[in-house]
Amino acid sequence: MGQHTPFYDQHLLANAKIVDFAGWDMPLHYGSQIDEHNKVRQDAGMFDVSHMAVVDVHGQQAQAYLEHLLANNVARLQPGKALYSCMLNEQGGVIDDLIVYYIAPGSYRLVVNAGTRTKDLAWLNKQAANYAVTIKERTDLAMLAIQGPQAREKTLKVLDKAVQEAASQLKPFNFVEHQGWFIARTGYTGEDGFEIILPAQAAVKFWQALVLVGVHPAGLGARDTLRLEAGLNLYGADMDETVTPLESNLTWTVAFEPKERQFIGRAALEKQQQNATRQMVGLVLEERGVLRGHQKVILEGKGEGEITSGTFSPTLGHAVALARIPAGDHTHCDVVIRDKLVPVRIVKPPFVRNGKKVFK
Repeated sequence: MGQHTPFYDQHLLANAKIVDFAGWDMPLHYGSQIDEHNKVRQDAGMFDVSHMAVVDVHGQQAQAYLEHLLANNVARLQPGKALYSCMLNEQGGVIDDLIVYYIAPGSYRLVVNAGTRTKDLAWLNKQAANYAVTIKERTDLAMLAIQGPQAREKTLKVLDKAVQEAASQLKPFNFVEHQGWFIARTGYTGEDGFEIILPAQAAVKFWQALVLVGVHPAGLGARDTLRLEAGLNLYGADMDETVTPLESNLTWTVAFEPKERQFIGRAALEKQQQNATRQMVGLVLEERGVLRGHQKVILEGKGEGEITSGTFSPTLGHAVALARIPAGDHTHCDVVIRDKLVPVRIVKPPFVRNGKKVFK
């Protein structure tokens, strides 16, 4: 038996198919992964993401610590704003990707992936040794992502009236706190919505209130197809400690300015900038067939690559994938599917944004 989030009994009541995910018993789907995917694209769905680790960083040197720890620069933040970043090793490899929230001077919150929780906490504590900071994992909290074109409107109906107005005015990657609730306009689906961190004891009541206003439970399966359509990386598939952000379509998350900020992995990335050999691209297979992780990608006369994650896209009606291939200006390639070379198009991710196709 794995660990259970505060929403576990609600998953069982909704007839979820439970699977193991990084040691947690989590819902894969509630009957139809495609239906849940479409609900998020067209209406509103909610995902239990309480298995992810919430870590609070406090102290006089919290900003300096995070400026050293993360490839993106927290000095850009104002209170109430969030930032997406990678946390790198000295070789520039991705230890994890995360979101950091700036609460107040000397006070930040990180949300890191479930599968990397143990190594992340060890790394955070190791790097904190030279700074006046405290690192605290918040196991007393739950986390729910509500996503889709109607997600914000429906969620506002069940939030405390005292926070409704502030939450309704949030811009993307901004958040508001209220009596232990943490409401952020962030997500992992390519749709608008909220990610809400709340006291664990309030989780079930909140879930039930959302169901009553028409927010549909969605599982890990739909979360994966939604994020892939949105061109969003999955840690452990599209990136890990063997690849850098520059090879993972995440150069935009690396802040090389100011030059004097010496974040972990900077020297390796600067060296790689001068000689990039690999890149992350999107692949589109508009004929019959499914693109899957680890399938070989062939660029005739230019080398080989590999699909890092692929799926059938319910929104588009055909297969899409992310792949790491030799650097260059490529428009077409072949994928080895069942020992046959299948031609595919190379595009720049994402594939879908706000429910619509975005590539040409």
